[in-house]
Amino acid sequence: MGQKRGELFVLHKGLVKISRLTYDGKEQIVRLVRSGEFLGEINLFSHSEQTDNAVALEETEVCLIEWKALRQLMEKIPSIAFKVMEQLSLRLEETQKRVEQTTFHSVEHRLAAYLLQLSEGKEFITLELSKGDLASLLGTTLETLSRRLSAFAQQDIISLKGQRGIKILNRHALTEYTEQQ
Repeated sequence: MGQKRGELFVLHKGLVKISRLTYDGKEQIVRLVRSGEFLGEINLFSHSEQTDNAVALEETEVCLIEWKALRQLMEKIPSIAFKVMEQLSLRLEETQKRVEQTTFHSVEHRLAAYLLQLSEGKEFITLELSKGDLASLLGTTLETLSRRLSAFAQQDIISLKGQRGIKILNRHALTEYTEQQ
């Protein structure tokens, strides 16, 4: 993006990762944008320059709304402004939870919570990210993530299927990891 004030991007279809580079040049994933969510709001509601990178992880369809048109819509239909504020509030809450998770919880806790959330009660899941991207999202290294996945597999909590497939064998054990401090 890298532009000042301009557009809001609403993702109609697909998956986009939002990341930024750390001071030492490493990529840190900030969040994932899914269908129905938006990105580019920082340069809409502040005079800050957008510094995050957006990369489509699958085929996407995006609707672009220019600032002037969005502002006019918000003035005519205040419920649009409230919906945007609601989404921004949810995003702030998610960010606060991620900071808490990274600060106070182990990698096992964060990984177990992610797998449970992604599974939505299903037994088999396919990771939506590469393991490197997942490690970045969880605030760890690829090596640590791989060791933790292998440890879960050795404990018969999960079984690994190819590069991104995971079968949850013991949901209760995963849940126990999320209940530990």
